[in-house]
Amino acid sequence: MNLDSKILVLGHRGLVGSAIVRNLLSKGYNNLVTIPRKECDLRNTEEVDNLFAIHQPEYVFLAAAKVGGIGANSEYPAHFIYDNLMIQSNIIHASHKSSVKKLLFLGSSCIYPKMCEQPIKEEYLMKGPLESTNDAYAIAKIAGIKMCQAYRKQYGFNAISLMPTNLYGPNDNFDLETSHVLPAMIAKYHHAQIEGYSIDMGGPWWPDVKLWGDGSARREFLHVDDLAEACHTCMKDYDSSEPINVGTGEDITIKELAGIVSDVVRYPGQTVWDTSKPNGTPRKVLNVDKIKSLGWQPKVSLKEGIVRTYEWYKQSNMV
Repeated sequence: MNLDSKILVLGHRGLVGSAIVRNLLSKGYNNLVTIPRKECDLRNTEEVDNLFAIHQPEYVFLAAAKVGGIGANSEYPAHFIYDNLMIQSNIIHASHKSSVKKLLFLGSSCIYPKMCEQPIKEEYLMKGPLESTNDAYAIAKIAGIKMCQAYRKQYGFNAISLMPTNLYGPNDNFDLETSHVLPAMIAKYHHAQIEGYSIDMGGPWWPDVKLWGDGSARREFLHVDDLAEACHTCMKDYDSSEPINVGTGEDITIKELAGIVSDVVRYPGQTVWDTSKPNGTPRKVLNVDKIKSLGWQPKVSLKEGIVRTYEWYKQSNMV
């Protein structure tokens, strides 16, 4: 992949796609192709085929997907499985037909079994039942991995699959109905702070911040700029049908995460845990020996990443 190679980044306005674009531009790549959603419905086979016929990309980063937190996955499983199956099937098949030199498919750590041995190694895929709150999304992503493997085996198509851990950063989704846990926390603590200052009760009054579960679940978090660097590393140096994990290899409890976010936001109120809501998978942390063997290392600490994300959130929302 040279600096003047034609590179198609799908999902370029999302959390991951925008980070990949930033990363490639910073390295001097000068022939990027990005397509607004309104110009091509990636679920539509004919529109995707036309896209590839017009632009004829050499390399493809498939970062387009329908994503969401526990609530959205539980309420709209049909949307998550249909949209993701259609998007990835159309892109992988069109890439093969168009003789794309290499495709990078982005999955998710939720593909692994709910009660998985920790840290999670790539070979644990399909070794047990999935977490029920997001199994539709996970099954779609597993299908994407298997499709990449099948096209490599049958056609010799060069497709690789990366399995990132929980991501966060600029251009994340902060909608409280559909977002993941970290951006949802940022939004909740920020709005509680604003509400506390805006109520005239003779001084600030701090509403409780309500969070799902009991806070005991353990999660791993990776800044999206670190993932983008891993994507570039793998597009250059990784060539295998087997998926490769991308994460920090370290995890914290959701309660500890809430403490960091509330500290960054400087929210002095109380956090209330709604134990009627699910915790999700008890623990999820990835074994990242394989990606680190390529020379990649995460650079953004969790506290620094949350500070940067919160500043972006305030600026982008002008709050």
